[in-house]
Order: sequence, then structure tokens, then C-alpha cells
Amino acid sequence: MKRVQYEHSPIPYLFVAPQIIIIVIFFLWPAAQAVYQSFLLEDAFGLSSQFVWFRNYSDTIFSGAWLQAAWFTMIFSVLVTFLSLGLALLLAVKANEVIQGASTYKTLLMWAYAIAPPVAGLMGNLMFNPLIGDLYGFMNAVGFDFDHKLDPVDAGFVVVLISVWKQVSVNFIFFLSGLQGIPKSVQEAALMDCKSSTRRFWTITFPLLAPTTFFLMVINITYAFFETFGIIDTTTQGAPGGATTTLVFKVFQDGFRGADIGGSSAQSVVLMLLVLALTVIQFRFIEKKVHY
Repeated sequence: MKRVQYEHSPIPYLFVAPQIIIIVIFFLWPAAQAVYQSFLLEDAFGLSSQFVWFRNYSDTIFSGAWLQAAWFTMIFSVLVTFLSLGLALLLAVKANEVIQGASTYKTLLMWAYAIAPPVAGLMGNLMFNPLIGDLYGFMNAVGFDFDHKLDPVDAGFVVVLISVWKQVSVNFIFFLSGLQGIPKSVQEAALMDCKSSTRRFWTITFPLLAPTTFFLMVINITYAFFETFGIIDTTTQGAPGGATTTLVFKVFQDGFRGADIGGSSAQSVVLMLLVLALTVIQFRFIEKKVHY
């Protein structure tokens, strides 16, 4: 078969041009615009602006509301990441052992993946509604004085629960694929060498899932930082008293509701740097312990 080569031809560049244009228009240009606006102080109508250097950044970092949002975002991201990964791994292990009705069982667990975060937030809002919510009634029936409208801990529990439920399905899919990719010979050898199923899982199975686990950890942290915006916006909207406000939701609040374009731009740049630093740490230190 004759090999096709494009020497000094513009055709390869034409093939990648659409993707490059999309990246420039929807990613690089907005990011550059946010960096530029973070140095400006604009009026609420956007008619005038003043160059203020790093004033927006100092106001952001030393703001009590921003520090509260940053602290909640860290706790929220850790809880959502590890709870969704742990629950998905447990379900994947159990689903991998199912023989009869396996396809139905797996399909039911995957359904939540098709639900958008705002829709998941609306469903959670209905389930925790004080008038018609089944989960709200259940929590109070078992002895909890549950009120996520007034109690910050209860509100945090609601957004964490909904976020974990939304993300479990995609983690389940990857973990199940990883489990099914382990060779049968390895599983049989492990069964002969170790009688305990728990010890066999932690010494043989889980180390073989390390690449999948690392990939999902990066994806879940990004999900907790950014994609849970729709869940918070449709459930608590940062209430009570900003206790459930994440960094990305605060950017939206200050920029679109507070008309503080410069301050919200500075917050978005700081958030981008935080996520970038976190990603670098993960790939520099954690990935070294992953064996492919």
C-alpha cells in the first residue's frame, strides 16, 4: 500500500485548524481577557475603567468571604473526590462479581452519568424540600434536627451528597473496565496464593488499578472545583451565609450579580493558578507511585 505523505503541504494544518480556532476562541482568548480585566477597576455599567495594578488580587486574597469560600472548596473537593471514588470502587467490585442480571445492574448504576449537574441539583432540591422532600423527612424522622436552609453543616451535607451521587457513575464505569481488564491468570494465581479476599484485593487488585485511580482522582478534583457549580446554584446558592459558596460560584456571584468584573476576573485567575498548582503536584509526586 502506497504511503501518503504531505511534504510542504498546508493540508495537515487545515485538518488541525478547526480545533486550534476553537481553543483560541473559547479558551485562550477568554483567559487572556480575564487576566487583563483583573488589573482594572470598572464601574457597574462598564462605561469606564481604571488600571489599579494588583489591587483586585490583594482585595481577593485578604477578603474574609474569599478565604471562607476557599476553605469550603478545599473540604468540599476532598470529600467529593474520595467519597465518590470509594463508593464507585465498592460498587464496581460488587458488580464485577455479579453473574446473573449483570447487564441490568451495570446499566442502572450508569444512568446517573447522563444527568447534567443542574438537573441533579434540582432533583436533590426536591428530595430535601421541607414540604415534600422524602430525604428531608427521613433525616428528621431518625432524630436529626435537619435544616439545610439554616444550618451550614446540613447545607454542606446536601451539596456533598448530591455531588457524590452525580459523579459515582462515571467513576464506576472506569473502575469496572479496569477490573475486567485484569488478566484471568493473575486473578487465579492470586486466588491460589492468598485465601483472604480482602487482603487479595489490597495487595493484588488495587495496585493494578493504580493508573485508573490516579486518572479518576485528577478528573474528580477538577469536577469538584468547577462542574459542581450547577449543583450549588440550584440547591443552596451559597447559603446559609455563604457557607456553601465555592470559589467558582463566588466568581459568578461577584461578576454577574455584584457587577465586580475586575474582582471576579482576579478571583478566576487565582482559581486557575490554584488548580494548575494542584495538578502539577499530583503529576509530580503522586504519579511517581503509580506503576503502569
